[in-house]
Amino acid sequence: MNNQLNYDGVTNLLSQHGVIVDGAEVHGILSGMLCGGMSLTDRKWMHVLSDTINQGESFNQETQQCLNDLFNLTCEQLLESEYALQLLLPDDKAPINDRGAAIINWVQGFMLGFGLYQQDLVPCSEEVREALEDFANIAQMEEPMSADEESERALFEVMEYVKISALLCYSELGKTLLDDHPEKPSLH
Repeated sequence: MNNQLNYDGVTNLLSQHGVIVDGAEVHGILSGMLCGGMSLTDRKWMHVLSDTINQGESFNQETQQCLNDLFNLTCEQLLESEYALQLLLPDDKAPINDRGAAIINWVQGFMLGFGLYQQDLVPCSEEVREALEDFANIAQMEEPMSADEESERALFEVMEYVKISALLCYSELGKTLLDDHPEKPSLH
């Protein structure tokens, strides 16, 4: 992963340019849009992001490049294999409450992005609906954690659950590169 495409690099860049979200939230939004069914070749996502996180203003060149790289990396990871998705979160050395806040931001971003592309949960499997319900609960968590082994283990489990749940949403609702070719006959 390029050294700018880590939590601190993306968060600092966004902050320098007046964007009010951290790297976790922006990655969550992108992941949510893709897992909710946005086409991998959809180029409107940058406008959607500017509307949701930058008061409708265009991003400067450096921010656009960073977001583009993050989008491409996320697409690659979702297409690669079942567990390739890496959530953009602070590293393990960061204080536990910073990591906890980041996973909450990621989940809130995911819910936002997912909701932009998938409003109808009726056709979704029970597992996807349950995961989204759990995400809504995770997004509401506010309890500070103590820096002990039990809290570390709990946070790790939440992070793994979030990753696996996002991949579940993608496998059920996400588009593949094959889905992006309109000349493919529809099976509906």
